[in-house]
Order: sequence, then structure tokens, then C-alpha cells
Amino acid sequence: MAASDRRPVRVAVIGVGSLGQHHARIYASLPEARLQAVVDTDLDRAAAIAARHGVLALASHRDLPRDLDAVSVAVPTSAHAPIVAACLERGLAVLVEKPMAATLEEAASMTRAAARAGRPLCVGHTERFNPIVRAARRRVRDPRFIETHRLGAFTARGTDVDVVLDLMIHDLDVILSLVPSRIASIDSVGVHALTDKVDIANARLRFENDCVANVTASRISTERVRKLRVFESESYLSIDYARQEGVIYTLRRSPGAPPEIVREPIEAENEEPLQAELRAFLRSVRGEDAPVVTGEEGLRALETALRVVEQIAAAARQTRS
Repeated sequence: MAASDRRPVRVAVIGVGSLGQHHARIYASLPEARLQAVVDTDLDRAAAIAARHGVLALASHRDLPRDLDAVSVAVPTSAHAPIVAACLERGLAVLVEKPMAATLEEAASMTRAAARAGRPLCVGHTERFNPIVRAARRRVRDPRFIETHRLGAFTARGTDVDVVLDLMIHDLDVILSLVPSRIASIDSVGVHALTDKVDIANARLRFENDCVANVTASRISTERVRKLRVFESESYLSIDYARQEGVIYTLRRSPGAPPEIVREPIEAENEEPLQAELRAFLRSVRGEDAPVVTGEEGLRALETALRVVEQIAAAARQTRS
């Protein structure tokens, strides 16, 4: 779509389970979007969501109407690659949920398909669109140490993948966007607690510029925690993703006076992060803005997450042997 085209973006949602149903809800509420259809292999599920919004219910992405501009893909990760490729080949812009693919080869193929089609491929790293993250990143200068905790109670949702790919990848993506350096090393540990996948994991990332990030994710916690802390020379920043609150402490030096620690709240206008993400995607479809989280960035986050997963798996194999 040309930037001068002000008509609503015609969009469909493929996969309307626990997350995809919210894509449909938000698209249906936005004046800049026109939800045309929802797709799910569970046709009863598709019909129930479609009925809420007065749109088509379909069982396959192959049945999508021709008059579309874009799709959200929120099916299980293992099905991302063929569906995304088919939609891009149709000339549709695509927003695919994270992790963008099951393998690096699939993710790279998706980015190449987007380049061939000349269509936006965006990846749903929703925390990048969290208002407090956007406000905080304007205050970040040169991180030296970053610490994140993402803890949640156990649910069946997401257990088709490790906690690294389900939860930790959110923070890995945010960290990679804050640190302008390549990763030099990763040291990881993980535990299979309640499922056959890793349910709690910690990764320590060291970057080539000597920044260190300590990242913890769990889906078997008794409390829900979503926090990020950034330590720099003469400043400390802390945010709560869930509450969309943040604070920054800075060391103020004045001539002739002792250093003073100044506490300042970080101001952010509350908005549902997924809504902010979808609105940004629609702007990229219309050519008004560049994609915020590109396929290449999604690939980098996936590559980092898979390095953590493989390191944990290698340690488990060594223990068994």
C-alpha cells in the first residue's frame, strides 16, 4: 500500500488461539484496520471468534479472500514457516508471532521470501512496544550490566517449546536492541521441572563491548514478575513491564558539593503493548513507518535463544553420559 492510501488495511488473523484471538479483537477495534477473516484448523474455534467480529471463519490460510493486504500469523511455531512463505508469495505483509520459526534455516528462508516479495515481515516481540520500554530506551546510554526476571505460573500454553523460546526470548530481544555490540559468549543453565521441556532457565550473556546481561525466565513460579534493570556509569534504571512503571537513579555532581543521588520516575502513557505492536505493523503496511522488529532482528533473537537452548541441552547430555 502507498503511504498516500488512507483506506483501512484489510487484514486476517491465522491462528486464533490464546494469543491470536487478541490480534483479532484489536484489529476489529482499530479504525485503521478492517478485519476480513480469521483462520484456525479448529473450525469451531474460528467460527466462535469470527462471530464476535462479524467476519469470515476459515479452516485454512489457503482459503483467505483475495482482497487482503496483510495477515497476523499466530499458529504454533512449528507451522510458521510454510504459512508465512505462502502469504508472502501472495504479496501480503506478514506479522508473525515470536519465536519467528522453529529453526534458523526456516527463519532465514522467511526473511529471504520477504525480500523477494518486497513486503514487510515483522516479528511479534511485543515487549519492544511496551510503553515503558519505549520510554526507558530513550534514557539508556551505555549499558554495563543488565538483569531481567520473567517469571510466571505454570499453564499449558507455550509448552510446545522451551521456556527460553516461550518467555526468555522477549528479554533477549529487548537486550539485543539496547546493546550495540555482538555477543562474545553465553553461559546457560536450565531445568526440566514439570514438562519434558526446560521450564526454568538462566543465561549470562557477555558482549564484545564487555556489557554483561543476566537473564532469568521461569514458567513455574508462584508469582508473576516481569522486570528489567539496566546499570550504567553513574545511573541505574529499573522497569516493571507488567505495571508499565519505571524509575531511574542518577548521580548528580555539582561543583563544590558532594555527589547527589537523584530519583526520577520514567513517564509513559499506558497502552496495551499488543495494540501498539499491531498499530505499528499497520503503519509499516501502509508505508508510513519502517518495521520496528524486522525479520532480521527476529532471526537474531531466535539465534541467541537457540544458542541458550543448545547449551542447556548439551549440558544435559553430558550429565547423562
